[in-house]
Amino acid sequence: MADAQPVRVQDRLAFLLALVPYLLDNDGVPVAQAAAHFRVPEQRIRDAVELIAVSGVPGETKSYQPGDLFDIDWDRLEERDEIAITHQVALDDSPRFSAREAAALIAGLQYVAALPANADRETVATLTAKLTRSASSAPAAMAVEGGADTGLLVLVRDAVSTGTVMVFDYLNGRDEREERTVEPLRVESVDESWYLRAWDRSRRALRTFRLDRMRDVRTLPGSAAERPEDIELPERIFQPSKQDRSVTIDVAAAAVPLLADYLGDRPQTEPARRGWVRTRLRIAHLHGLKRLVAGRAGLIVVVEPDDARSAVREWAIAGLARYEDQSDAPQTD
Repeated sequence: MADAQPVRVQDRLAFLLALVPYLLDNDGVPVAQAAAHFRVPEQRIRDAVELIAVSGVPGETKSYQPGDLFDIDWDRLEERDEIAITHQVALDDSPRFSAREAAALIAGLQYVAALPANADRETVATLTAKLTRSASSAPAAMAVEGGADTGLLVLVRDAVSTGTVMVFDYLNGRDEREERTVEPLRVESVDESWYLRAWDRSRRALRTFRLDRMRDVRTLPGSAAERPEDIELPERIFQPSKQDRSVTIDVAAAAVPLLADYLGDRPQTEPARRGWVRTRLRIAHLHGLKRLVAGRAGLIVVVEPDDARSAVREWAIAGLARYEDQSDAPQTD
């Protein structure tokens, strides 16, 4: 195998910057394996190793000394065609994650790995190992539990990918349960909740459904699509409706971007108290407003209408009462 054209200097540098960490993570890797990983000829790997061996960072004398350069196990390379870096420079001087930072990133990886869409567990395990090694001290062990019903999420994803019609009982915003028949179009998450966006056959319109309100979900394989061919799915998951209610809120100015799904890209705001702005949003029902405020505690205050303020206040009081009931419960060993 030969290169089709000369390698540019920029490309050679980028290749070396990628190759060195790979060799450090894979001590004693065969030349053929490294070449297959980077999809380059084996000779290019050998040439790069020779260049690495004369690379480094000069010390205080501004001239290269033996300890200022990378070193390679040449005997191993010549006898077994394996690459092992026996001395490295500069890389250890890079900033390192604290144990808390590494633990937070690892927790995020665990959450991502729990989602059905991320089946590449090997990549997640590799990243976790790298984060552990790069921390200044050992990260605390932790486990993250995913909030979604994994079985239901898999079923919905499969229905979206295959275009299979779904039937389920749904609890709407008025606490009414009804059967819905839909043609699934997209599944996505917002604020730790999963939503199905679909064409509702009975309402002849696009609708959004929360997965945790769906029950007795089943599919209708072979059912032909009934939705219009030219239908377009809006990018924003929450779309205004004529039946929506208008609610005035005060929100911390720094938190306005967190409400983009509800306010749009260019929300109309006016100054409120220092560091806060006043704006209006439209909601389909008060239950959604309660969840929105609770999910951003301390960042949103409902101004009007009065029934909306009361609903949020009563919901918060009820939630607080549950914690107080648990704290009053007798403690047992």
